Amino acid sequence: MSEGMRLLVTGGSGFIGTNFMAHWAKQGVPLLNLDWNPPLNPEHNPWWKEVDLMDAQGLARAIAEFAPTHLVHLAARTDTEEPIDVDAYRQNHMGTRHLLAAVQACPSVQRLIITSTQFVCEAGYEPKNDLDFKPFTVYGESKRLTEMATREAGLRCAWTIIRPTTIWGPWSLRYRDVMFKVMRKGLYFHPGRARVVRSYGYVGNVVWQINRMLELPAEAVNGRVFYVGDQPFDLKVWVEEVSKQLVARPVRYIPTWIVRALALTGDVLKAVRIPFPITSGRYRSMTSDYITPMDRTIDAVGEAPFGMAEAVTETIRWYDNGSERWAAGKRKDARTDSKADRA
Repeated sequence: MSEGMRLLVTGGSGFIGTNFMAHWAKQGVPLLNLDWNPPLNPEHNPWWKEVDLMDAQGLARAIAEFAPTHLVHLAARTDTEEPIDVDAYRQNHMGTRHLLAAVQACPSVQRLIITSTQFVCEAGYEPKNDLDFKPFTVYGESKRLTEMATREAGLRCAWTIIRPTTIWGPWSLRYRDVMFKVMRKGLYFHPGRARVVRSYGYVGNVVWQINRMLELPAEAVNGRVFYVGDQPFDLKVWVEEVSKQLVARPVRYIPTWIVRALALTGDVLKAVRIPFPITSGRYRSMTSDYITPMDRTIDAVGEAPFGMAEAVTETIRWYDNGSERWAAGKRKDARTDSKADRA
C-alpha cells in the first residue's frame, strides 16, 4: 500500500492522531499532519503544519500543496460540554465541509476517511441503517451533520465514515489525568457490581482498523460506515485489569446510591470550576450499557490484534515512562472560537 502513497492527516496532534502518526512515521511515506495544535509527541513536529479547519483557503492551499493520495480526517471538537448550541461545534461540520471542498479540488486524493462518532445514536438505540440517527448531544448532532455533508459532497474519491467508540490507550490525557491518577492515589471506587456492557476501543486496535480500511480494495469500503473499537465487554473486567496492572490490587466497589450522591456534589463543584473526580455524566457512563455493532467492521477488516491485557500493559508503560512530560505546553481549546472565526 505504501508505494506511491502520500498520507495527509488532520488532527494528527490529538489522542488518536498521535497514535496514528506514530505508526506512519515509521513507514517512510510522505506524511503531513494539519492541526491547529502542535503534536502531543514533540518527535512528530517535523510532520506538523499549523492549519485551522475554519480557514477554508488556508486548508485548501495546504492540501493542494501536499497533494495527498490518502487523507484521514480526525480533527474535531470532541467534548460534550455544550448542551444546546450546535454551532459551538462548527469545527466539526463546517470544518469538514471546508475539507470536502478542498478534497474535491485536489485530484490526487484516492482515499478519504471521515471520522464521526458512536454518539450519532444514543445508548440503547439500534440504528436500522447508516442514515438512521438519534443523537443525544449537540456534539453527536454536529457529527450527524458531518456524515450528511460527506454524503452530499459528490466525492470522486473512495470515502469511508468511521464511528469511534470510547477510545483509550497511550496519549489519552483524559485517562492519564483522571482515572489513572485517582486510582494511583487509592481514591478510585466503582459503582456497584452490576454488569454494565460498554463499547470501548484500544487505540492501537483503532489505528490498525483504519489502516486496514486504507489498504482494502476501494469497493470494499467506499461509501460505507464502520464503528471502530473493540467488541463490547463488561466494564468491570476492564477496570479490574487496569487496577491489577496499575496498583496491584482489586477494585473497590461501593453502593451506587453513594456514587450518585457524590456525582451530584461533583456537578455543583464543576459549575464553579472546582475539579472533582466524578459528575453525573461520569456516573451515567459507569452505570449504563452502551453497545455498538462491531460485527460489520470485523467482517470487513478482520479481528484487531491487541487483547485487553496487552493493551493495558502498553498504556501503563506509557503512563509510567514520562507521560507527564508530554503535552505540557499550552494548547488551543476547541471550546473557544478559532482564529478564523474571530477575524
